[in-house]
Amino acid sequence: MECLFCSIINGEIKADKVYEDELSIGIRDINPQAPVHVLIIPKKHISTLNEITEENKKLIGHLFFVAKEIAKKEGLAERGYRTVINCNREAGQTIFHIHLHLLGGRLMGWPPG
Repeated sequence: MECLFCSIINGEIKADKVYEDELSIGIRDINPQAPVHVLIIPKKHISTLNEITEENKKLIGHLFFVAKEIAKKEGLAERGYRTVINCNREAGQTIFHIHLHLLGGRLMGWPPG
């Protein structure tokens, strides 16, 4: 089965893109869990956090840098925001291409989930 995020990255499926660079894209989640809910997706397909290798360390750090930039652009930097990466089904991962959730615009509860 084709990866949904790879299809979006390749331009085969439309998405509400808020960010793009050579390594990643940021799209608005179609089922938002907060007023701002952006998915930051590496262009390189990596199924789960368990598949990250030594060579992927900079890419993963880049995703968090992008999250900070989008949060600033969306007016969340001072108010606060949450970043989440789910790993495998029990954690809530439904698309097996790693992605960082950026959530904000409302008070977040703790513990999550």
